[in-house]
Amino acid sequence: MKISKRAVVITAAAVVALGTGGAIWATTASADVQGGERERVANAATQAVPGTVQDVETSDDPGEAYEVEVRKDDGSEVDVALDKDLKVVGQDNSDRVLTAAERASAEQAALAAVGGGTVTAVEGGDDGSAYEVDVHDAAGAEWDVDLDAGFTVLSKTADD
Repeated sequence: MKISKRAVVITAAAVVALGTGGAIWATTASADVQGGERERVANAATQAVPGTVQDVETSDDPGEAYEVEVRKDDGSEVDVALDKDLKVVGQDNSDRVLTAAERASAEQAALAAVGGGTVTAVEGGDDGSAYEVDVHDAAGAEWDVDLDAGFTVLSKTADD
């Protein structure tokens, strides 16, 4: 079987294009931060906003290296943005404070929707939902569950 130079060049160009696109996506996609790096980033965030760290991710926003979700003692959640030197470059505390009963009901509904697991975040919703709940299921998948005001599931989406 003889392969023409043109076919080889086209195939090579396609492989390079796909590889470059994949590398760009991989470097700009948000990802959970783990281990010692997570601890350093979490400590920097809680110096600015005292509370319990719920999530630490890399950021693809300009000027930000990390996004940290912190739950304050009053139940409100604040998103803290940090640069590569772990300096705070922004805070967003637009989430409304949920009551303990709201939080418990939202957790219960979300866990039932995905078949169990661990709730990692509960917050007041937007875009038509009353509550947004993040769940890690037993298989390790991450789920975003949107609920209405009566704690009925509007949508559940597995995070990639």
